[in-house]
Amino acid sequence: MAMWQKEIETMPREEIKKLQSERLVWQVKRMYENVELFRRRMDEKGLKPSDITSVDDLPKLPFSYKQDLRDWYPYGLFAVPTHDIVRVHASSGTTGKKIVVGYTEKDIKDWDDCVARMMTALGLGKDDFVQVSYGYGLFTGGLGAHGGATAIGATVIPMSSGNTHNQIQTMVDFGSTALCCTPSYALYLGESAEELGVTDKLQLKAGIFGAEPWTEDMRHAIEDKLGLKAYDIYGLSEIMGPGVACECEYQAGMHVWEDMFIPEIIDPDTGEVLPYGEQGELVFTTITKEGFPLIRYRTRDICQLIAEPCKCGRTHIRMKKPCGRSDDMLIIRGVNVFPSQIEEVLMSIGGDITPNYQIVVDRVNNTDTFDVNVEMSESLFADDVKSIEKLEKSITQKLRDVLGIGANVHLVNPKSIQRSEGKAKRVIDNRKL
Repeated sequence: MAMWQKEIETMPREEIKKLQSERLVWQVKRMYENVELFRRRMDEKGLKPSDITSVDDLPKLPFSYKQDLRDWYPYGLFAVPTHDIVRVHASSGTTGKKIVVGYTEKDIKDWDDCVARMMTALGLGKDDFVQVSYGYGLFTGGLGAHGGATAIGATVIPMSSGNTHNQIQTMVDFGSTALCCTPSYALYLGESAEELGVTDKLQLKAGIFGAEPWTEDMRHAIEDKLGLKAYDIYGLSEIMGPGVACECEYQAGMHVWEDMFIPEIIDPDTGEVLPYGEQGELVFTTITKEGFPLIRYRTRDICQLIAEPCKCGRTHIRMKKPCGRSDDMLIIRGVNVFPSQIEEVLMSIGGDITPNYQIVVDRVNNTDTFDVNVEMSESLFADDVKSIEKLEKSITQKLRDVLGIGANVHLVNPKSIQRSEGKAKRVIDNRKL
């Protein structure tokens, strides 16, 4: 760990809190002065910036929501004039209107520093070749990973997503030692490398995967296929992009860089702040961002915060891998179902199925239908029909035990489910709710 990183990442808890308090007071004041929506909500609560004196006052402040970004599209929530914005990123919302975020020059440097800390924590440095296979452009993944790799002095291979054969050939020819992409695409790359017979020629040692949920079993499958150690990262465009939190070598939760972001866990129904260790909705406050700051942004991700010290020596709070999203939860015949629950069951089955699956929900005669399509392995495909039917029944029962609801499980032919070069589309909900 470089000296500047060690000072930040091992800062005593009381110093972290002091720094957060100073930066929160600064941020609230400038947002009240420059962001109309925030000022309105403060006024509605009868609050003035002077009422916020430390991080202990954070629960007094109003929440912010993704809908705010749509309502004030494109630049209405920026806290600086647009001539101070040096870059914008965006992602599409469910309405089709983009979620637009802006960065000042300092914001970009801070973002690079966050990702650089992450990569350094994983043992990467100037001797590494980092293949960035996240999408570039308005999506934050590509340029976010690119900036961090540049900051540590690594050689960046800016592949972007797609053209899978070329991705693998580049890994082999250029000697890529680290891979940045979505976990579903990493799995696809591993499958493709096997088919091309070049797995033993890969020199990958670390994979930095995020932008979509994935399970521990999927981590092991990726590690097995690509011969690397797979690390989880967390980020979202509204807060900064990739690098808000990341795992260290112990893979015991993701360290949140608390000198830049304040995490909270709340009850998603009441908004009440929950103690560390309890499961709830993750909320973030940005305390260093200039261009597009947010106070108490509701991510809709469901997880826990870990206060206990990490073996690595870093003192920043850790977050567990989100177990789902409150807005991704499916309500099927009155039962709450998270796609991650289904994935955990499927990934526990073993070698008879692949990690590729799709959930299809529809409504027929006012009744919800619930189908789970799962690809068979080549060996099971070559087996007899009775073996396939037996496994379908077994998976059906396992899902019922976990979910409390029946699903129609279909084992489908190998490679029949479409692969994704970005975020995998695991759920198709055809209901008109």
